[in-house]
Order: sequence, then C-alpha cells, then structure tokens
Amino acid sequence: MTHQPATQQPPPHPLVVVMGVSGSGKSTVGAALADALGVPFTDSDGLHPAANVAKMAQGIPLTDADREPWLDAVGARLAEHTGTGLVVACSALRRAYRDRLRSHAPSTVFVHLSGDAAVLAERMGGRSGHFMPTALLDSQLATLEPPAADEAATTLDIRRPVDEIVAGAVAVTGPEVAPR
Repeated sequence: MTHQPATQQPPPHPLVVVMGVSGSGKSTVGAALADALGVPFTDSDGLHPAANVAKMAQGIPLTDADREPWLDAVGARLAEHTGTGLVVACSALRRAYRDRLRSHAPSTVFVHLSGDAAVLAERMGGRSGHFMPTALLDSQLATLEPPAADEAATTLDIRRPVDEIVAGAVAVTGPEVAPR
C-alpha cells in the first residue's frame, strides 16, 4: 500500500528512511536500496547514544526522552544529505518520531517494512551480535504507529524476497517516478 501525496514528486536524490520494528530487515533492505538508488546508507543504530544501547541490551525499552537526541542525530544526518540523497535504517515507530525526522529533512520518504510477530521473533532469534533482545519485540509492536495516508510512505511485506522489496521501494522513492 502506497501513501504519497499526489502533488509530491520524489527528489532526484531521495532521502529515504527504511522503518519498522527490530527484525524487519531495515539494515539489509536499506543497504540494498541505497545501492539501487546510488546513494549512501546509514544504519541509525550507530547514532544511538551509548546509554540507549546499554538500556536496550538490558531489555529496557527506551522512553521518548531517550529517543529525542537519537532522532535529532538521525534527522541531522538526513539534512546533511539533502542534495546527495541518503537511505537510513531507523525504526521511526511513531508518527511523532517521523515528524521529528521530517522537521530536519522535510522531503524524507518512509518505507515501512511490515510483518507479523512470529516472523519477526524468528528473525531476531536467528541473528547474533545485535544489542536488541527478542524480549523487546512486543514493546516495539505496541509502540508502532504505521504511516498514515497523509505521510509520504509505502508499506512493504517482509515475507517478500529482499530484491522484490527493494524494487517496490525504488518504484516509490526513485527519481524516475512521475507524480501520482
């Protein structure tokens, strides 16, 4: 399902946030999408303050106050790439978080990776070396506010192969897209 205002045409060098809960494939899809679009990629996990990472590693959900400096860092990174384009993997779970990112970089488009809890839990359980424990998945799902119809966003199913997800994302974020 695509939500993009009819008068908005993607910029020649798009700013894209690949969003979703932990385990949805944000980093994998984001890196592949950046490659397809010919723009840099940033994983926002690397922009978290150390205190946030420590909290999540202990299974403690972040508060909105914890997220504010991180969201501002992500927004600033997007704004730095307004002329060159950038793909960022970032949970962006709530509308308020996406609004905060857009306050830095208004032309940002969101690609929401969506899937059911069982698939997400299986993916999270199968990865190693990540600070986010499976125990926080329920908290993330409870926090998630999928993009609304008035947001420049598309929702893609994580059960599809990565190349199909990337093709769907390119179709709505790439510079060759005509206004809808």
